[in-house]
Amino acid sequence: MKFRQKPREELELNLIPLIDVIFMLLIFFMLTTTFIHDRALNVTLPVSNQGSEQRAPVQDHVIEIAEDGRIALDGKMMDQNEMRPALKAIAVDHQPVVVWADANVVNQKVITVLDLVRGAGITQVGLGTTPIK
Repeated sequence: MKFRQKPREELELNLIPLIDVIFMLLIFFMLTTTFIHDRALNVTLPVSNQGSEQRAPVQDHVIEIAEDGRIALDGKMMDQNEMRPALKAIAVDHQPVVVWADANVVNQKVITVLDLVRGAGITQVGLGTTPIK
């Protein structure tokens, strides 16, 4: 009996599944990336020896106070009356708040904002500064 050998097929490396996996990883990393808060106001933070280059984590709420007294909460311009219900909602979730006050802002404006924050029942409050360079 004579067996005839089949012609041997050439082996190929199929790249399509590899490309699919790479695209899935790319999508995963794009969706899980944390982003820093965008600033609504141009605020120059005061300088401190203990200041840090690290910005507030995304889960922290940021109150910005501009030199002219304008206030923004999480990137949205607000006045004091609009801030009260927003701060009470933050207090219910027990989330921290970071205050970014311009270095030249009137001290009374910062105290007023801190009173609003404490009045809403928020106990975790931080002040944003920058380190000495």
